[in-house]
Amino acid sequence: MDYSIAQIPEKEIIPGFRGKMIHGSEMSLVFWEVEEGAEVPEHQHKNEQIMHVMEGRFEFTLSGKSRVYQSGDIVLIPPFEPHSGKAITACRIMDIFSPVREEYR
Repeated sequence: MDYSIAQIPEKEIIPGFRGKMIHGSEMSLVFWEVEEGAEVPEHQHKNEQIMHVMEGRFEFTLSGKSRVYQSGDIVLIPPFEPHSGKAITACRIMDIFSPVREEYR
């Protein structure tokens, strides 16, 4: 199966986070367009997650430790680890989740 990002419908999961999602049988891939100042509150989930900041600057807190990430930075988020974030600038972020992030379907 193949996709074009331009043809994937966009979903706003939380205010300021608009994602284009692809789900396989074992994983989910999300391309986010994030508005400057948008925040994702602290949460955790069963999914292992890899976050790649493609553009912009994103303040990310993992297990109580904060850092500002920028273009090219990648973070591995283990399952059930508390994390949160805030867009310092408008951002483009790619997330990979395993297993599938069912609540994003």
